[in-house]
Amino acid sequence: MTGSPIAAVLRELAPGVLATLVRRYGDFAACEDATQEAMLAATTQWPREGMPDNPRGWLVTVAQRRLIDEIRSESARRRREEQDAAATPESEETPARDDSLALLFLCCHPALTPPSQIALTLRAVGGLSTAQLAAAFLVPEATMAQRITRAKQTVDSAGRAFVMPPPAERAARLSAVLHVLYLIFNEGYTATAGTDLTAPDLSDEGIRLARMLFDLLPEDTEVAGLLALMLLTDARRAARVDSAGDLVPLDEQDRGRWDHARVTEGVELITATLARGDVGPYQLQAAIAAVHDEAATVETTDWPQILALYDLLGRIAPNPMTALNRAVAVAMVRGPAAGLAVLAELESDKRLARHHRLLATRAHLRELEGDRAGAARDYRAAAARADSAPEQRYLAKKISALTM
Repeated sequence: MTGSPIAAVLRELAPGVLATLVRRYGDFAACEDATQEAMLAATTQWPREGMPDNPRGWLVTVAQRRLIDEIRSESARRRREEQDAAATPESEETPARDDSLALLFLCCHPALTPPSQIALTLRAVGGLSTAQLAAAFLVPEATMAQRITRAKQTVDSAGRAFVMPPPAERAARLSAVLHVLYLIFNEGYTATAGTDLTAPDLSDEGIRLARMLFDLLPEDTEVAGLLALMLLTDARRAARVDSAGDLVPLDEQDRGRWDHARVTEGVELITATLARGDVGPYQLQAAIAAVHDEAATVETTDWPQILALYDLLGRIAPNPMTALNRAVAVAMVRGPAAGLAVLAELESDKRLARHHRLLATRAHLRELEGDRAGAARDYRAAAARADSAPEQRYLAKKISALTM
């Protein structure tokens, strides 16, 4: 993703332009294609001719004309009507807020699988190209193109009008939107596979989209919680890898390299949000991240508070990774043996039993307990199951240090 001023403007405007077209014409796939063509036209014309006074209006007009050209080729009957529409200047008041929110809901349509929701959100709302998405998720470009095409076809065939979901559906659909943004950010923060630990473009995009959603729904505490969680987590990004690109765990990071402006913003946001009550899982995760980020050193980390937050999180939103993280907190408060006892209970969970992170966590706790041989065995097993090259290298270093 380019960082030029024009590119930044286009990424900011793209969702609203697409939303306007979908609201008017209803064909998501055709409107998305027309929007992409308008963006391409802008990237070639604006550097040469200068940015128009009303860039959004320019993009809507160009995209609308591209769409109408397509409509004309299919339906001569509508030629006069659409010709008049194309000539109408973009001066009407449009409900940009509702349109952008409705577009996010549409991209996270329940008829789509989570991978398709992610791809469509990043394409339609985030403005990423098919090639960028394919590179980010380590799949062939043709595979990603098929995924996006099928997603658009599914949305169109669902027949849902471009409007906000009815109140009965809205909470569930918003939950899906938050989950998709969370997955986008997490994939960027710790890539599940590949040679690099992080994919910064994806985590940056997750934060940008979360900011957009927060601007649209500033009173929603879980939206605020998700944004705070992203900021507080991403603040550590620069310290998570060393000069060779290898993973540096939290307890070994140089906290002077953290982005303290993001830490401050995230802490202030989650503090204000928690004071409003109605606590949800994203707020609790953000609160845990805030406790870590506010500690000047590893030794001053308030582990009892973190454990209390994990206990609450486990009650309201049980999750295997939450349980795994809680085991570490138990170990830090009550000792490694207590943490290992929690892990022993988690081994019966099929979602975790063969996961490399459970093995790596058990190795870490065994190392804290002084069981070097057992820790080395678990680190070997974890390395064999990890897909991320940086994580594999980190685990190999741990094995080497324990077997020297």
